[in-house]
Formats: sequence, C-alpha cells, structure tokens
Amino acid sequence: MSKKIYLAKIIAKDPHGLQVISACCADGKVKVEEIKYLKKNKLFLLLVERLNKEKDNNEKIKSICKFEFVDSVKSKNIDQNNNNILELLAIDLFKVRENYEITLLFKNNAFITLSTEVLEATLEDQNKLND
Repeated sequence: MSKKIYLAKIIAKDPHGLQVISACCADGKVKVEEIKYLKKNKLFLLLVERLNKEKDNNEKIKSICKFEFVDSVKSKNIDQNNNNILELLAIDLFKVRENYEITLLFKNNAFITLSTEVLEATLEDQNKLND
C-alpha cells in the first residue's frame, strides 16, 4: 500500500494567523516570475519553496501563498524583468485607517506591500520536492 501524503493548508483571517504563515514561509525562496497580482480578481499569489518547519525536518515543499481582497500592490527594490530568486524574511501587518497593509519583506531591502480592507491569507502546500 502506498503511504498517504497530507499537505498543509493554513488560513489566516487575523494577525495571529498571518504570523503563523509568516513563520512557515520565513527563509522561503520566491522566483520573481512566480509572483502574480490578478487585479480584476483582487488576488495576489506567490509560489514559495520553503522548508517544512511544521515537522521540524529539512524537507522542501512548494506552497502557494494567496492573499484575497487586495486593492493595490506596491514593490520596491525588485527587478520584475529579471528572473531573480528572492528570499522571504517575514510577512508583516500594519493597520492604516480602515485598511490593512501586508508587507512581504525580502532579503536585500526588497519588499512588496499589499493594501486590503479584509485580512484573508492562505498558505497551501502543493507538493514536496526531492533534491
């Protein structure tokens, strides 16, 4: 019999849930070409290659981090014409008047800021990677 593989899905609707997603994605690798903002759908997606910190081992997993209800996206120090790999350090949250600003902090002073009225983020594992 084949062993079943269970992949994680974390849904965040408050600051504490976002901290869990941030902790899981810390030190994750993100290719610039795998960052997408679907303005019409108000979705922001990024594919993260991360370590499986939940099981405390060195297993690598590809996960999709999805932010919903995103009104606008700003980035700084990210060359969108280059196939660079960014290292995600943390995901931070700020309340600005009635809105939230979710900041994705990367190594080398690069960041992406998402503006949204509602905090809703999902981290969903896609598959395990073999080195």
